[in-house]
Amino acid sequence: MVRQRASESARREQILEAAFRVAARDRLESLTGRRVAEEAGLSSGLVFFYFKSKDALLVALLDWLLERTVIMRTDEGVLSLPTARERFLARLRKAIDSVGRERVQVELFFDYWVMGTRHPEVREKLRSALDRYREVFRPLLVEVLSEDGTPPGVTAESLAAVCVSFVEGCAVQAIMDPDQFDVESFMACVEALITPSMALA
Repeated sequence: MVRQRASESARREQILEAAFRVAARDRLESLTGRRVAEEAGLSSGLVFFYFKSKDALLVALLDWLLERTVIMRTDEGVLSLPTARERFLARLRKAIDSVGRERVQVELFFDYWVMGTRHPEVREKLRSALDRYREVFRPLLVEVLSEDGTPPGVTAESLAAVCVSFVEGCAVQAIMDPDQFDVESFMACVEALITPSMALA
């Protein structure tokens, strides 16, 4: 029984990898069970055995992308830095770097954001992902504020929301105007903005 489950899991992964390749080439609106089946070297019937509809396949692909996104993960190198400020800045830099490197994934997320305006399940998954993403930053920002002092009206929650909005804005910049996408410049601005003497001025 365990071997059968592993086989089913591997087959789902094969289909989702093929779906990603199709969507990466031709966008989400071109994703069909038939095209994914051709890409995976499988029958359409087998694709629809695992994913009952195109809609189910699209939602599963979103989950697959979210599980693999670099920006949701904090590595040990970041956690080992000596100060909260350094850990926060390293985490933010990693997020901004990733949007420049993961262009295909970012473009597909844009497609999903548009889809989410009319698709409640996609909207809820994206909302949950943004909550989790803010939670990546929030503990670091609690530490930063405890080390540096808290300006009036500022909370770790509000700063985490600003960080996520900033990274999402960087993603737009990286895709729409890549000549102006400059990680070093962006990080210099962030460092200036979070310097206590400037924040309290």
